[in-house]
Amino acid sequence: MASPRTVTIVVLSVALGLFFVFMGTIKLTPRLSRDAYNEMKRAYKSYVRALPMLRKMGVSSILLRKSIGALEVACGIVMTLVPGRPKDVANFLLLLLVLAVLFFHQLVGDPLKRYAHALVFGILLTCRLLIARQPEEQPPEKRILSVNGDEQPLIHEAAPEKGKMKVS
Repeated sequence: MASPRTVTIVVLSVALGLFFVFMGTIKLTPRLSRDAYNEMKRAYKSYVRALPMLRKMGVSSILLRKSIGALEVACGIVMTLVPGRPKDVANFLLLLLVLAVLFFHQLVGDPLKRYAHALVFGILLTCRLLIARQPEEQPPEKRILSVNGDEQPLIHEAAPEKGKMKVS
């Protein structure tokens, strides 16, 4: 049976991956929701207006929106389908992306209700990354002490259980 840690990581990975595939797709195409797509277009125009440095670097609102959307879709697919270390890399990239989006929302003065989902998913990404990077607990091994060719358990392991008396 899988450990609770493993189940937690898998559930968070799949849920977060699917969420970011969905959100990235909304940024890339109006097929899922025309209203949400138009709202994304409007929001990214305000982000580029608020950061003139992006415009000086030649980054348009379309390029920014499509880059972020493509990164979300790619990392979401990795989080959902790819096992091992790439999930942690995708998790980290998405966390950086969420921090950038939170910065953009603060920069343009959006109310909390417009970016609350980004806060929640940023926290979930952080939790998933912390749980995944935590070493798995190993059951304690019985250590054997060799004395004069005889193997004996170490003293603290050889002590009788509380309330029981060991008779030799």
